[in-house]
Amino acid sequence: MYHPITEHVCRTPRHTTFYLSCGAQDAPLLVFVHGWPDLGIGWRHQLRCFAALGFRAVAPDMRGYGRSTVHRDKGAYAIEESVADMLELLAHLGRDRAIWVGHDWGTPVVWGLAAHHPERCAGVAGLCVPYLPAGFAPPVLIPLVDRSIYPEDRFPAGQWDYQLYYEEHFEDAQRVFEADVPATVRAMFRKGNPKGRGRPAKFATTRSDGGHFGGLGRAIDLPLDTDILGEEELHHYAATLERNGFFGPDAWYVNGARNMAFAQRAPGGGRLRMPVLFFHAENDFVCETLESRLAGPMRAHCDDLTELRVPTGHWMAMERPQDVNAGLAKWLALKFPRLWGPPEAG
Repeated sequence: MYHPITEHVCRTPRHTTFYLSCGAQDAPLLVFVHGWPDLGIGWRHQLRCFAALGFRAVAPDMRGYGRSTVHRDKGAYAIEESVADMLELLAHLGRDRAIWVGHDWGTPVVWGLAAHHPERCAGVAGLCVPYLPAGFAPPVLIPLVDRSIYPEDRFPAGQWDYQLYYEEHFEDAQRVFEADVPATVRAMFRKGNPKGRGRPAKFATTRSDGGHFGGLGRAIDLPLDTDILGEEELHHYAATLERNGFFGPDAWYVNGARNMAFAQRAPGGGRLRMPVLFFHAENDFVCETLESRLAGPMRAHCDDLTELRVPTGHWMAMERPQDVNAGLAKWLALKFPRLWGPPEAG
């Protein structure tokens, strides 16, 4: 049976969340949570797949993105606020629990849900960014840097240098991304290159370069990487980011202290006891989780952790959707057999 992807809105007094939905309304619920500078359509390859497998698949535009509320206070983009958004969405959907799947900045959101509201999480999966029980923030990330690649005298913040640039030069970062939004989208949404393994990531020199894109003041003009986006998706991303600007997306990066304080309040030291799935991206050299110690805290704080490797860069759900979908489907079948419905004929 063909399942259309439909558009919906969840409105509360504190926030409006636009979301995409696919699958039967009473089917087991999967919620896919995107990161920077993405949208719910970043999960387009997952929505119809999991609807056909017997789930209701939902993908919201996170705060600051798409047709969801763009708050004008930087503090509104702390992880705790997005966790509250997702709890409101869950109530709007008429559910007590869901299986949550996050990517990039969406992963700290789903990890935060799992740590603070385990009763709302049947299970949780993360792509690229592992669970960090102390919070996703530079003071937590920098001590885990692989100093064989990033000597401290040359790269004091390692590959996380770019995050400090947002804190120190927020308006400049915003201006550069907004100077040519289609070019920004083409430059950011690219597949992984295995030749970067063992070399410093380009984001490790953002501050010394004078900003993103080598301090050029605008995105490098690159051809569209059609292994990640088609022309239709390019225009959709560009139109929404031109309309909203980059204030909201970039503000996610300047709440490190709030995010660490939120993480410290998690019950039980932030230990996750539900089934957890993590996807390592072999060619994501910012979120490098295979050789560095970045995934160590996750392994130490999860009771039931499954790890999978995918030969992709950062945008794995778009670059290799078949691998992500197969890995997620197998994990769901093994860990949640009572939720699993038979594939539909057609």
